[in-house]
Amino acid sequence: MRHEVQSKLYVVAVAGTDPRQVAALLDAAGAATLLIAAGGGVALSAAAARPLVELAQAKDIAALIEGDAQLARTLRADGVHLPWSKDAAARYGEAREVLGTRYIVGIDVGRSRHDAMTLAEEGADYIGFGIPSHVEDRSAAAARRLELVSWWSEIFEVPCVAFDVDDVEDAMALAGAGADFLAMRADAGMTPADAKELARSLAEVAQQREALA
Repeated sequence: MRHEVQSKLYVVAVAGTDPRQVAALLDAAGAATLLIAAGGGVALSAAAARPLVELAQAKDIAALIEGDAQLARTLRADGVHLPWSKDAAARYGEAREVLGTRYIVGIDVGRSRHDAMTLAEEGADYIGFGIPSHVEDRSAAAARRLELVSWWSEIFEVPCVAFDVDDVEDAMALAGAGADFLAMRADAGMTPADAKELARSLAEVAQQREALA
């Protein structure tokens, strides 16, 4: 897989969110992926996740389940996203064993270049660079994530996803660095109008990158 010229939005929505709200955001953003996540300390359930899986797939958008490969298989979602963990390789292996090669298995490697390269070689469908919740100096972590995205996009073919994107300014910087996907939360105050404006701005960044290529 080659890197896209234009970064695409990867929307993160908590299971149980009103599907109409999520649909409006997906449409406005021209999103390529919907990640269905747990919220409020409650584990994901099939009943809560199913409406969003069906919504995304009806729009030809990849529906991923956060952290639960077996649930992804049960719901016939398109795959699973594995959040950052210290045992990334083991978790990836377990997920791939459950899902096989027909499903997407992507993983957030935090700031580990070693894990990123190892898991890409093992067949991860995308590599994510995020900011783990335990990190105290978020500003330094954001700068490091930007550096990692730039490094990855210049050398490797496997797509990368920038996670924990705070706002439009953050998204634009990561798009300029070559992120294939920008993960933004549906519950972070982003309206359909905001998403539409962001998509327009990302198209402009893509034109600039293409002109310089």
